Amino acid sequence: MIKVCALSDLDDRKPFAADVDGTDVVLVRNGERVHALADLCSHAAVSLSEGEVSRKGIECWLHGSCFDLETGKPSSLPATEPVDVYAVDIRDGDVFVDVTVTTN
Repeated sequence: MIKVCALSDLDDRKPFAADVDGTDVVLVRNGERVHALADLCSHAAVSLSEGEVSRKGIECWLHGSCFDLETGKPSSLPATEPVDVYAVDIRDGDVFVDVTVTTN
């Protein structure tokens, strides 16, 4: 696990782009939980961290595909393939991500 940021650095339901050991990751805080997904839309290969978070998940700004924060699965077209979801641990107010472990 690699320390990415402090939990206080994350605004609730606002995407946060990070480089985790050479992997582009988007973090999304939802209350006291943090989700980490690959920061690359599986449909158009653009950064998900530039999109918005809705009740459905994180939405790609280019074509509107939405990805579930828990599973990485698309809930709307045009994307049909999921994005990777990474293991997250919050310790002593810091957010750690392991990009070698996908949870989907």
